[in-house]
Amino acid sequence: MLKGPICGAPRCVWDLRATLGEGPVWAETEQALYFVDIVGRAIHRYRPESGETTSWDAPDRPGFLVPSNDGTFLCGLKDGLHRFDPASGRFSLDTLVEPELPGNRINDGHVDAAGRLWFGTMHDAETEPTGSLYSVTQAGGSLHIHREDEGYIVSNGPALSPDGRVLYHNHSPAQVVYAFDVGDGGMLSNRRVFATLDDGYPDGIAVDSAGFLWIGVWGGGRIERLAPDGTPVDPIPLPARNVTKVAFGGPDYRTVFVTTARNGLSPEQLQAEPLTGGLFSFGSSIPGQRQAVFPLSRSLIL
Repeated sequence: MLKGPICGAPRCVWDLRATLGEGPVWAETEQALYFVDIVGRAIHRYRPESGETTSWDAPDRPGFLVPSNDGTFLCGLKDGLHRFDPASGRFSLDTLVEPELPGNRINDGHVDAAGRLWFGTMHDAETEPTGSLYSVTQAGGSLHIHREDEGYIVSNGPALSPDGRVLYHNHSPAQVVYAFDVGDGGMLSNRRVFATLDDGYPDGIAVDSAGFLWIGVWGGGRIERLAPDGTPVDPIPLPARNVTKVAFGGPDYRTVFVTTARNGLSPEQLQAEPLTGGLFSFGSSIPGQRQAVFPLSRSLIL
């Protein structure tokens, strides 16, 4: 069993005090980390080699962004899927999502090695099971969105195993991590409970090259690590109560980046954990999977 993945203690590399830092993703061509602040309506970029930071305002709450093959990003805002161009800072709506459910918003997302986007929606007030899990493909210059599962209050963390045959997805309020079998063409089947958490709520997921899940634990102050058979191993504590998601990056994908959030914490809690809302980083002896890109058509012009 793999143990002791940390190479150096987690350190805060950007004390930006994000209200709801989320969705870290590595942009390989830029050697930079992008992530969002959902409540702050912002996109952030961190370049680890230089320490340079850049931020852009978003027109609405961004749940995720993923790199595309043309240097832009596909970004899930509250109302739908948008193109985001960091060169200009412009957003352009491509496809509305759930216009019939104005009480919902888009949350977490992930691109798999086959270039398929997976993302979830959630009930904004976090009381009704109106959220769903979707997959997205691109063909003929258009995005094709397919509802894969439903009944989520807060969906989170879509991520796939290294062989692409298992998809993991969280129902955060229920403290449940689900697993699905992924068939040919991305068809999902055999949803089952993969794991449950007792102390905190499973937020975003990253899966490393050995098939271990790294789960940000909201309210738990840690990254929970689960072996491919669901066995908990080596949790990694952070000096922030609301740990939201992990991304692997760097030239060899052995650098771990972690987003955190100040949302919902009392002044006393924030005083006790002043780095909450920061971006953290540390090294790992286990590399992550290479970040895939979404194959956007160049005919979809911003």
